Amino acid sequence: MIYSHEVETMCQVHQGVNHGAAPIPEEAKWVKAKEIKDISGLTHGIGWCAPQQGTCKLTLNVKDGIIQEALVETIGCSGMTHSAAMASEILPGRTLLEALNTDLVCDAINTAMRELFLQIVYGRTQSAFSEEGLPIGAGLEDLGKGLRSQVGTMYGTLKKGPRYLEMTDGYVTGVALDEDDEIIGYKFVSFGKMMDFIKAGDDANTAFEKAQGQYGRVDDAVKIIDPRKE
Repeated sequence: MIYSHEVETMCQVHQGVNHGAAPIPEEAKWVKAKEIKDISGLTHGIGWCAPQQGTCKLTLNVKDGIIQEALVETIGCSGMTHSAAMASEILPGRTLLEALNTDLVCDAINTAMRELFLQIVYGRTQSAFSEEGLPIGAGLEDLGKGLRSQVGTMYGTLKKGPRYLEMTDGYVTGVALDEDDEIIGYKFVSFGKMMDFIKAGDDANTAFEKAQGQYGRVDDAVKIIDPRKE
């Protein structure tokens, strides 16, 4: 250890208060975290790239400092999907510190990793007060039965008004309008359900029909428009 001349010539003053780290909540325990292996928890975080053209939602389930489960969801940039594929391979098995200092290819995913690190090491996880935390697989449950991200895609212009394109329910196939041309509901098809029907043996047309649904006062509509064509 090299000290400057000024420090070398100082007199010794003993440190009186040294109680160590303040405890943080982790999976229903209070932990004085001193090393990476002291950290556990499940949490979510959001990251964005420098031009802010895309974003990432990252979910990590950490046990004893090791990432056991990672859910990587991206939106807004085609290249991010490939980066997410690589990140899903890279993250499990890494310590939090390794993950923080690993190139996750996409800047949005790297930023999300930074935000999660801050939450986790400060005891701000979603499972901070859940006894034993959440099991491995809890992150996947965020996607629901169809194992698809919760996506909302809407578009609107001053001249032509709003267009609903995709809801959590599914891909919007029709927007219901009343006599004042105001939206009163929408029709949709759930791609997750549709694929399940096809895998179970239904032909595509049958699966498409069975996976359809509607929300709102669709039956009262004066007209139903295709939001991608009309």
